[in-house]
Order: sequence, then C-alpha cells, then structure tokens
Amino acid sequence: MRTCIITGAGSGIGRAAAIAVAAAGEYEYLALIGRSMDKLEETKSRMQTASQVELFAFDLADLEAIPALVKDIYEKTGEITCLLNIAGYTDPQPLLTTSLESMRLTYETNVFAPFMLIRECARYMRLNRDGAKILNVASTAGITPRPGWLSYASSKAAVVSMSETLAEELAEYGIRVYCISPGRCATALRRKLAPNEDQSKIMQPEDVGRIICTLVSRSEHCLDGQNIIVRKKL
Repeated sequence: MRTCIITGAGSGIGRAAAIAVAAAGEYEYLALIGRSMDKLEETKSRMQTASQVELFAFDLADLEAIPALVKDIYEKTGEITCLLNIAGYTDPQPLLTTSLESMRLTYETNVFAPFMLIRECARYMRLNRDGAKILNVASTAGITPRPGWLSYASSKAAVVSMSETLAEELAEYGIRVYCISPGRCATALRRKLAPNEDQSKIMQPEDVGRIICTLVSRSEHCLDGQNIIVRKKL
C-alpha cells in the first residue's frame, strides 16, 4: 500500500500539504502526525480523499519512540513510500538569552526527529521496487544571517545540509530526497518569529502545500538533491 507519512499535520504547512496530497490521490494511506489530536482531526475533516487516513498524536521530541512509530505504520501498510518532515519549533532569542534547553528542544524537533524518521523510514523504503521520496522543510532562515534567531536558523541550516548529503547517500536505493526552504509564510511559527507582521500580505501555507504535493508526485524526478527556495515576491 503506497504510504505517505506527514509530520506537523495539525496546522500550517503540514496541514496544507496533507490536504493537497490527499486530493492528488497518489497515496493509498496517509499517516498524519502531530502533537494535538484535535488539530489532526480538524485537518482530516478538511481532506477530500478516498485514501485511508490515520492520525497519530505524537510528540517528536520523544526520539526514542520514533522507531516503534515507524514500524507500526509499516506493519499496517507493508510499505513506506513517502516521508514529509514538516513539523518545526522555534524559540527566537538572541545569543545571550538563548538557553541550552531551548537550543536542545529546537534541535530535537527540527533536526534530530527528522533524522530519526529518515533513518527508520529508509530501512523500509530501500525494500521498495519503485523507490521512495523524502521531503524536508527547512527555511530561508537557514541560508541567510538571522540575528536573534540563532537556534532556529542554525537548525534549519542543518536540515539543508542533511538533505543534500542524504540525497547522495540514499540514491542507490532509489530514494529521492528533497529540501525546500520557504520564505515568509503565514503560520503560527512565523508569528513567533515576527509577531507584528501582517500575515495577509505574505505567502500562505496552501502555496507551499501545493509545491510539496508536486514534488512528491510520481512524475517529479528532476528536483531532488537541491535546496529549493519557495518565496513570494512582494
């Protein structure tokens, strides 16, 4: 059963991607992961799909539990076809007030959890005859200086590097790795970074969700292995 795992599916870009991927109908089973079951239920209610949709209320900071989660999904479906690492966390602070705990939590959610999910999914993806796809959501904050956003910006830089490395490493298994770096996008995370911004004038989650859906479609085979900038010109 063609299976797509989507993290951060309870809101923002993750919700928009889930809705777009469901509408495209290329995956028979969609595993939506988020911390809030209520928000996941809201996402599911907006999806128009014939696919089977299962919700997993799960905190990605619980790194040790990720292998069991992926194994559970695999045993239910017999295949892991696609992984969308969209969940993110930020606590924007300048250097002198950034705590080790804040840095640790940011990296657990933005770097270590995607790493664990990729590693565990790849164990099963490499068995697929038709290959598989992994897409990681980074940020333009990871490729340009962002004073005051040290933990977030550096974690997203790590996502870009990890994606480019794994695109080469996993190619032998037919696994394509994509990385996108959205610019300003109207999400709850963005409101923490720029609380005074008018979000009606910037890129919307649905814009990014449509691009993600295109990248993980069966027909796309040219854009993996690079950091794709997604930005709305004002």
